[in-house]
Amino acid sequence: MKGHSMKRLIIVGAGGFGREVLGHAQSIPTYTKDFEIYGFLDDNPNALDRYNYSVPIIGSIEHYTPQKDDRFVMGIESPQGKLEIAKILKQRGAEFISLIHPTAEIGHNVSFGSGCVFCPHSAISCDAHLGDFVTLNSYGVIGHDAILEDGCTISSFVLIAGSVRLGKGVYVGIHGCILPRVQVGDFATVGAGSVVVKNVKPHITVMGVPARKL
Repeated sequence: MKGHSMKRLIIVGAGGFGREVLGHAQSIPTYTKDFEIYGFLDDNPNALDRYNYSVPIIGSIEHYTPQKDDRFVMGIESPQGKLEIAKILKQRGAEFISLIHPTAEIGHNVSFGSGCVFCPHSAISCDAHLGDFVTLNSYGVIGHDAILEDGCTISSFVLIAGSVRLGKGVYVGIHGCILPRVQVGDFATVGAGSVVVKNVKPHITVMGVPARKL
């Protein structure tokens, strides 16, 4: 369109998940139509050296100054890491958008904040509420009426059952399961393959079936 200025899509983090996010963005027609997929930000300038990518690292997270047409997608899985980096970049004026793969299913009355990433074949059931920078990896499922606060990371094949509440920055490892109405405190970690049957205190790691504090 004449006079139309394309926004530049920048992925924060060029690690494994950041590279996955690039692939998701490239497979979404509205993103390739509305954005120039411009590059990665990463403090390791050699992060892509072992790989064959046409999209470069354009600068470091530490030193990059956001431009007017830049839009950012979060490509970091670590809850604490992504929240700290998002805060730094937003203070510099960065505008984060959410990336939603077309195969992700989002139910009725679902709300979510900015900077979220919903990967292929993930699902969020009705009346769930998610904060900013929530990552839902492929085949992860969030049940009805669940509440996930800012910065949660839900790995692949995880089931968050109905009416669960996850505090800020909770990480749930691959194939984890949290049973209905359970509450998990801020920055707690649920290990891979664990089944959480009772409330989890903040800042601890639980693992096993049933999950117990490590």
